[in-house]
Amino acid sequence: MSALSGQTTVTTAGTAVALGTTQVNAPIIVKALDTNTGAVAVGNDGGGDVTMSNGFRLQAGEVIPFAYVGSLASLYVDSEVNGEGVCWSVVDL
Repeated sequence: MSALSGQTTVTTAGTAVALGTTQVNAPIIVKALDTNTGAVAVGNDGGGDVTMSNGFRLQAGEVIPFAYVGSLASLYVDSEVNGEGVCWSVVDL
């Protein structure tokens, strides 16, 4: 697989957005943007959403790896501050 990466920002804090729509079928890493001033939450509550209460919280610069993601649409990101988010990259093993 060729290199694949991107960024996802949350326009309105408290309203989760999908990480993307791309089918990746690979491990990925997700990193909170270094410029974030608040926390972001990454995950999926099983109903196609994530909140600051049920997601994996990341502060600016923190990273979480996912062993396998089929589609970026299966992961969501929310933020405490409007316009903040994450970057992600497929890990080609």
